Amino acid sequence: MLNVDIRDGVARVTLDRPEVRNAFDEVVIKKLTQAFHEIAADSGIRVVVLAGNGTAFCAGADLNWMKRMAKYGHDENLADARALAEMLAALDRLPQPTIARVHGPAFAGGTGLVAACDMAIGTPQAKFCFSEAKLGLSPATISPYVLRAIGERAARRYFLSAEVFDAEEALRIGMLSFLVPAAELDATIEGLLQHLLAGGPQAHAKIKNLIRAVAGRPIDEALMADTARRIAEIRVSPEGREGIASFLDKRKASWCSPKS
Repeated sequence: MLNVDIRDGVARVTLDRPEVRNAFDEVVIKKLTQAFHEIAADSGIRVVVLAGNGTAFCAGADLNWMKRMAKYGHDENLADARALAEMLAALDRLPQPTIARVHGPAFAGGTGLVAACDMAIGTPQAKFCFSEAKLGLSPATISPYVLRAIGERAARRYFLSAEVFDAEEALRIGMLSFLVPAAELDATIEGLLQHLLAGGPQAHAKIKNLIRAVAGRPIDEALMADTARRIAEIRVSPEGREGIASFLDKRKASWCSPKS
């Protein structure tokens, strides 16, 4: 159902329901939420890779779960939707850099998983669809992450049309960060991991907080003061001092693996 493999500072979280194209239900959502909270609390984990087993990355909601939801009342649907929203937020708020490995289709809620990651690497076999409108529904819980990734204009088109779009279009509008041949997918991820593992873990967490704090704000005195405070604090932190010292000494920083 869900595999979590932690090695050499990298947590690989893999959806493992290939028989249903890695569709999720309330059980998978709970397991993902728990996994993300545990990863967030583990200082030994430096980077997270989110993937899917089988031919698809994630097909969205499981059909049997949808059948159960159809019988729910408002309060049950609200609790169900809140659980999904909290899972996506847990992924988005991870202090570690996150990579979505999109080797195949990502539909509906599956696109939310991709968009909530810091970066997404896909292959030509990846396809995307916000299919909710054709079911008489709305992509509400995934919308904050998708809008952030692709912008309002693209969201208006693809949320409303519910059309399938390919990996090249996903790259163009920002759903994907990289598009590589399938044979090069894992090598590309490995190369990116080496860059990420060379960065300071506290710096990564602070950079993610910085982006959330700065995005969309006007460049005014308050923002200038906030960013100045942030850089001053990290410069005098133990990690900041070690990073500068290692650069000046022309050596690897203490958080770097000897292999890197």
